[in-house]
Amino acid sequence: MAHGVYHHVPPLLHGGGGGEKEDDMKGPLVVHSHIEITETLVRLYVFLAQTLDRCLNEVARRTYPEQALQLHLAATRAEMMEILSVNRVIKEKVEQECHRVLALSAACLTSESPKPAMMGEVNVERAVLKNKTMALSDLLAEFRAS
Repeated sequence: MAHGVYHHVPPLLHGGGGGEKEDDMKGPLVVHSHIEITETLVRLYVFLAQTLDRCLNEVARRTYPEQALQLHLAATRAEMMEILSVNRVIKEKVEQECHRVLALSAACLTSESPKPAMMGEVNVERAVLKNKTMALSDLLAEFRAS
């Protein structure tokens, strides 16, 4: 049996083909592999970290063009939410994390001189994202080696 996350795609969205398993009530079953899930989560955390990096220094603001970063972040976030649609608890946790990081980033970038407490929050969130990214990257390497 394949390992991964399964979810149903409405019949109008799947185009009526492919090798998906059929479920009479909900349309074809789509399988997301552990590798795909982990890769997407790593990308999401990298883009969130880059968003916070923009708060920490001017070089990061110039290195990561806002429009391109927001485009990649939005696409990756949407892909992650679609993958996590089968697990409401995890989906909500990831969504809350995205909201928290994006709200903190927006507050920081719109403030003329961010307060030390805010910058401390940015550094804490950045460290959390860094640790999650490193752990998931190691896990991804293990999945790929298997």
